[in-house]
Amino acid sequence: MLIRNEIESDAAAIRLVVTEAMKLLPQSSGAEAAIVDRLRADNALSLSLVAEDGGEVVGYLAASDARIGDVTGWGLIGPVAVLPSRHGEGIGSALMTEAIQRLRAGCKGATLVGDPGYYGRFGFRAFPGLRLGDVPARFVQALPFDGSEPQGELIHHPAFGLEQEA
Repeated sequence: MLIRNEIESDAAAIRLVVTEAMKLLPQSSGAEAAIVDRLRADNALSLSLVAEDGGEVVGYLAASDARIGDVTGWGLIGPVAVLPSRHGEGIGSALMTEAIQRLRAGCKGATLVGDPGYYGRFGFRAFPGLRLGDVPARFVQALPFDGSEPQGELIHHPAFGLEQEA
């Protein structure tokens, strides 16, 4: 399996992977592929990684710029998606490991909204002062690369569909 940057011809395969993977999540809005398309159209993807196996895109990870409160320089990971037929093969873990390594080079830290049981293994955790609207605090997680403790509202690109301050 190869983890690489997205190329233009991957867009349709990425939409398929994201759509199929998100169908399994009860909290899915069904708009995740459109979110990626909008981030791409707005040139807002700081990372757009695909997992390729045998010439087929089997996984995907997006990251975009975010801030926490007034602190800029955070990378927001999401969505992360793996074809359901390929779950349990380490594809999501490989994408996360690569993303964290790349984000370390230029970000204060990484943040995401997701399952603490899954993302905790990569060092993500909830912080008392970190929030995102009315999302339960345990799902709003960060991995500071500098040992800081993030405080404030997680502010991300408008593609995610939440009304937030700019």
